[in-house]
Amino acid sequence: MATPIISVTDVHKSYGRGQNRFDALKGVSFDVAEGESVAIVGKSGSGKSTLMHVLALLDAPTSGSVLLEGAETSRLRGGALNRTRNKTFGFVFQQFFLTGNATVLENVILPLKIAGVGRAERRRRGMAALAQLELDDKAKNKAVNLSGGQKQRTVIARALVNNPRIIFADEPTGNLDSATGAVVEDILFGLNREHGITLFVVTHDEDLARRCDRRLFIRDGLLVEDSAAVAS
Repeated sequence: MATPIISVTDVHKSYGRGQNRFDALKGVSFDVAEGESVAIVGKSGSGKSTLMHVLALLDAPTSGSVLLEGAETSRLRGGALNRTRNKTFGFVFQQFFLTGNATVLENVILPLKIAGVGRAERRRRGMAALAQLELDDKAKNKAVNLSGGQKQRTVIARALVNNPRIIFADEPTGNLDSATGAVVEDILFGLNREHGITLFVVTHDEDLARRCDRRLFIRDGLLVEDSAAVAS
């Protein structure tokens, strides 16, 4: 049987100490196969965003382990941790985190710049990612002049530019109207199906969660349900 791309075992995450301690995750365990789409579902404050940050190696668990293709991630430090994150993961957040006065292309190639990729190769890969999202005609536009849907597609292009194995999308349609949100969802699930990219979606949108292969329901820091999607 193939090694899970991510394996989580008894992960706890606490903030603060003593009386001020808050247990955001209280012993979460699950495996995810490469190419799966997984919704992390829960109410505000349930621990779902904390779980995503731990999975994406943006935050270290207080205890427990997160394995990436069977390798213990707690051993990654400094540059090795940054390189693993930059090479393996793409991020799509509800807030776009774009530099408004930079061009669309400049925003998209930022991960490549961080990775030390040369200028010509950055441009080539950046334009290819934009073409995939049908945004190559906007490459020279300032990000501040884009519509909400164009900004989110720019963010997805930036997430794709390093050919990630895993995309983490945190409320990716939260700032979009329903029609634009549906387009963004179709793009993300198309990447999952056609390119085999593992997709994690943090959401409290039940319709979006239902589109995923699996739903992990988080309540008060615990995984209360792990359910496969039911084909309609």
